[in-house]
Amino acid sequence: MAKVLIMIGSKSDMEYAEKCHKQLEELGITGEIEVSSAHRHPERTGQLASQAEANGFEVIIAMAGLSAALPGAVAAHSNLPVIGVPLPAAVNGLDSLLSIAQMPPGIPVATVAIGAPGARNAAVLAARILALKDNSVKQALEKYRKSL
Repeated sequence: MAKVLIMIGSKSDMEYAEKCHKQLEELGITGEIEVSSAHRHPERTGQLASQAEANGFEVIIAMAGLSAALPGAVAAHSNLPVIGVPLPAAVNGLDSLLSIAQMPPGIPVATVAIGAPGARNAAVLAARILALKDNSVKQALEKYRKSL
């Protein structure tokens, strides 16, 4: 079964992680949520990211506000696809969006919309990646698209 790691930097971001998790479940994908700050717990964050593939994850979704360092820190420690979700913060999330989108060459992070719409779209984007090799995810994604 397809498996996605959802990382948030703070428990206060849980509402967005739960929206993403719910969307993943609707698409038949297992999601696991981990709270680990890129600034407060850098070693743990690096460890979660670097061991994600060995732990069966195929995509990582990282959500962050303010400096929005989490998606980039995760991408620096993993070759898995990383999807960054900017969260509303100081400037309605625009600061987060720009921080996540402006990654240095060689450390890409796919970036989606700010907040709840982005959380759901991150799950759908993860499904599109997973559907390349998982027929059950492909079928769930096709069914979801028809329901829109």
